[in-house]
Amino acid sequence: MTTHKNFILALFISILSVVASTAAAQSAASTVTLDQAVLQVQQETGGKVLSAEQRGVGRRQEYRIKVLTPDGHVRVMAISSEASKNPVMAPSTKNPPGKNAGSKEKH
Repeated sequence: MTTHKNFILALFISILSVVASTAAAQSAASTVTLDQAVLQVQQETGGKVLSAEQRGVGRRQEYRIKVLTPDGHVRVMAISSEASKNPVMAPSTKNPPGKNAGSKEKH
């Protein structure tokens, strides 16, 4: 009877270790580092990164990256540290250029 209990205990421990290692691997694979977020913003905008910082937003981490776009505008982009939370970026419609868009000061 003791051998049967030891076998079940060993089986239970091995299953737990497999589940824990799988969860850790999935967690590590689905996170975005600051370097990866910077590279993503550079590729999406074609601009020059001016600054990048990590911020806590609730229970998750977010990267705020300030970039100088090729057309001379400064843009701040927020990238989640969770890869599944980062949709493919589309051009922003927030603050679209007005009638005199060419008269803005460029940096």
